[in-house]
Amino acid sequence: MPEGTLEVLVVSAKGLENADVLCNMDPYVIITYRSQEKKSNVASGKGSNPEWNETFLFDVSSKETADLKIKIMDSDTGNADDLVGHASISLDALFHDGDIPAKSYNVMKDDAYCGEIRVGLNFTAQVHVVHYLQIL
Repeated sequence: MPEGTLEVLVVSAKGLENADVLCNMDPYVIITYRSQEKKSNVASGKGSNPEWNETFLFDVSSKETADLKIKIMDSDTGNADDLVGHASISLDALFHDGDIPAKSYNVMKDDAYCGEIRVGLNFTAQVHVVHYLQIL
């Protein structure tokens, strides 16, 4: 796997189970690639069908592939945030093709389907420039 930059576009989610009983939940996303973690803005009051349209960049510097992990959380003021669900995306095809347009991935919780998250992926390989000295 080449080194470079992984670009993750978190578009939206749909059909999520509402973690709040009395009102619409306030979902946000935590994206993890290896030891790097990024957090989206909170989609306040957007409930089961939030939109984020946020882009996150990750450095890819290891020869070993790792899945992209996504957790959808519900922001709760004064209490611990609730896990809405999670998704795992294999990046093997991305590192081979370089670009995967936004598509939906299943969100799971307790081994059960609980909605979808729409994510686009792009990988830009780092170009290594090698200089050769010509001996005359």
